[in-house]
Amino acid sequence: MAVLLQRVEDLRPRLGEGLPEVVMGTVYRRAEALARAVVKKKENITKSWEERLDDLLASRLCGYPLMLFCLIAVLWLTVVGANYPSRLLGEFLFSLGDRLEGLFLAWRISPWWQGLLLDGIYRSLAWVVSVMLPPMAIFFPLFTLLEDLGYLPRVAFNLDRFFARAGADGKQALTMAMGFGCNVVGVTAARIIHSPRERLLAILTNSFVPCNGRFPTLIALATIFFGGAGHGLAAVAVVAGLVVGGILVTFGVARLLSGTILRGLPSFFALELPPYRRPRFLRVILHCVCDRILFVLGRAVAIAAPAGGLTWILAHFSLGEQSLLTFLTGRLDPLGRLLGIDGAVLLAFLLGLPANELVLPIVLMNYLAAGSLLFPHTPGELYRVLHAHGWTGVTAINTMLFSLLHFPCGTTLLAMAKETGGLRWPLFAVVFNSFLAAGTCFLVTRVARLWL
Repeated sequence: MAVLLQRVEDLRPRLGEGLPEVVMGTVYRRAEALARAVVKKKENITKSWEERLDDLLASRLCGYPLMLFCLIAVLWLTVVGANYPSRLLGEFLFSLGDRLEGLFLAWRISPWWQGLLLDGIYRSLAWVVSVMLPPMAIFFPLFTLLEDLGYLPRVAFNLDRFFARAGADGKQALTMAMGFGCNVVGVTAARIIHSPRERLLAILTNSFVPCNGRFPTLIALATIFFGGAGHGLAAVAVVAGLVVGGILVTFGVARLLSGTILRGLPSFFALELPPYRRPRFLRVILHCVCDRILFVLGRAVAIAAPAGGLTWILAHFSLGEQSLLTFLTGRLDPLGRLLGIDGAVLLAFLLGLPANELVLPIVLMNYLAAGSLLFPHTPGELYRVLHAHGWTGVTAINTMLFSLLHFPCGTTLLAMAKETGGLRWPLFAVVFNSFLAAGTCFLVTRVARLWL
């Protein structure tokens, strides 16, 4: 053993980051040689259907297109399937708010409390529930079915070499996939990564995967600005492009951090592919409802309530002749214009820190000076409001890019603090992601102004 360890240390200066691959590759080649020497196989044995399926799903030729196809299929089912239920649920909850307003008047509750509780807190909760619940009810079961079938480990296998080149662990593919539902879940799931350095890489880069809270904003803007015709395929293509872009940013940032402040040798990811299983639909539904949908929705609702109340207060307390909301918007507007958006959008992202679902309704409330969160019943209504305030396709692109790359939401930051044992790395994520989002939007704006 001492001789072997000395040999490894001798190779380290020459191989550098490639040392783990060389060591593990040597181990596997030795194991295969021993297996060939002692195991005899019958001639002309045909492969089982599982081996044939693995040859297809884990191949370099077909594995990546099939992964992209699964991503587009899940997004299409989520976009198309959640659109109508989300609108119905929103209309029901907001109509219920109108009835509550009548009760408040009958009970002679003061206008101030009525505005705070109903226009601020209740309508915020109505927005969060209506935009989050239908997509989650579709996305989480589909994701869990892929997990139950045994496909997600194949995805991790395909992405392993990309994560290895980025100095990360291949298991991060699994935590990244969980981040599609909620970045909090993805951050917590990083516990499966044994190396502290690579676990931290997974935690810091998980927010570049759009979560269920950001999907409504991405889907809505992609639909109304880039054509929702063709059964939503155009919107799905834009959203899928953003998702793939987020994955590429994950690789790039992981590579940057692993070569600078988180420098170190990557560990080797040895994954035993599990067998394919018949999906257990009842178990999937119960697991999604109890462990994922209600958990994520509950945390979002608990944070959206105070955020909605704060937004209402800013809209109704004045500084001179204008509300605090208008005042803050004006102060942020020069920076927003520099990034290809405006001050209302920047302020919405700041106020939407607790829950990303609130970004778009806060923008609408600011534009309309309504003092309460509004629910647009059709994409056309939303487009008319945004277009009247100077929005173009470039504005929509920058807003979506900023949503994709900006600082993690409040619940994710709390989870990061818990997993990393302090506020150092959550604060780093806020600063780093903010500069990355701002820089990206600035470059897109400059290029657009040169070409348009």
